Amino acid sequence: MWPWIRKPLRWLSQRQCVLISKAVHVQQLHSSSSEFTDTCYNGLYPGHIPTTPIQRALLAVGSGVAALRDPYRHDMVAVLGETTGHLALINLRDRMRNDPEGYTILTERPRIRLSTLDLSKMASLPDGSFGREYLRFLEDNHVTPDSRADVKFVDNEELAYVMQRYREVHDLLHTLLGMPTNMLGEVAVKWFEAAQTGLPMCALGAALGPLRLNASRLQSLFTSLGPWALQNGRRARCVLSIFYERRWEQNLEDLRQELNIEPPPVILSASNKRST
Repeated sequence: MWPWIRKPLRWLSQRQCVLISKAVHVQQLHSSSSEFTDTCYNGLYPGHIPTTPIQRALLAVGSGVAALRDPYRHDMVAVLGETTGHLALINLRDRMRNDPEGYTILTERPRIRLSTLDLSKMASLPDGSFGREYLRFLEDNHVTPDSRADVKFVDNEELAYVMQRYREVHDLLHTLLGMPTNMLGEVAVKWFEAAQTGLPMCALGAALGPLRLNASRLQSLFTSLGPWALQNGRRARCVLSIFYERRWEQNLEDLRQELNIEPPPVILSASNKRST
C-alpha cells in the first residue's frame, strides 16, 4: 500500500474500532438490563445504535479497510453494508412492496433461524426439493443460519428488516445458484447479488473478490460463472420477495424457473471451503 495513505487509513481503522467498541458496549447495556423492553427501548428497533453522519462515515471507511484486509471479517462486512446501503435498501424495499409475496414478507417479518426451521421435516423431503437441498447445503458447507448478525446501524426500522432479510436469504441464494462457500462460490454469489440488489457492499466484494483467486479459478469466473451470475442477477425476480419458508417442498428446478434463474454452468465442490 502507498506510504502516504497508510497513516490516515490506520487512524480511520482505529477510530472505527473505538466506535464499534462503544456501540457494542451500549448494545450490551440494553440487552443485559431487565429494565429495558421493546416498549421502552429508545432506538428504532431492539439492538439499534443511532449514529451521526460523521460516525457513519467513519464506520463505513473503517469497516471497509478492515474488510479489505480480511474478507472473512463478517462483522466488518456487516457494518460496511449497513452504513453504505441506504439508497439500495430503499429500492429493494420498494420492489418488495410492489410484489404481493414481498409485501406479505414486509408485513409478517419472518426470520430464518434454526429456531424457526423444522430440520426433521426438511430432512424428510425428497431429493431435489428446495428444503432438502438447502439442508444439504448447510450440512455440506458446515454453516448455520444463526451466524447472520443482527442489524444495528440502519436508521429506519423497515429498511433494517430488509437488510436483515438480505443477510438471512444469502445461504438460500447459494442453494438457488448451486454455489458452495469456497472463495470462487462466494465471489460468484456476490456478482449475482451486486447485479440484483445494488448494495455497495456487494459491488465491492464482487470487484475485490477475484483478487483472491488463482489463475484457473479466475478463468472460470471470467469465462463462465461471472457472466452467468451477472446476467441472472439482472433479470431474476427480486430474491427478497420470495417467502422461502413456504417453498421448502417446491422442486428446486421449478423454483429457479419461476425466479428466472438458470442452472450454474459449472458445478463446484463444497470441499476446500476457503481455498483460493
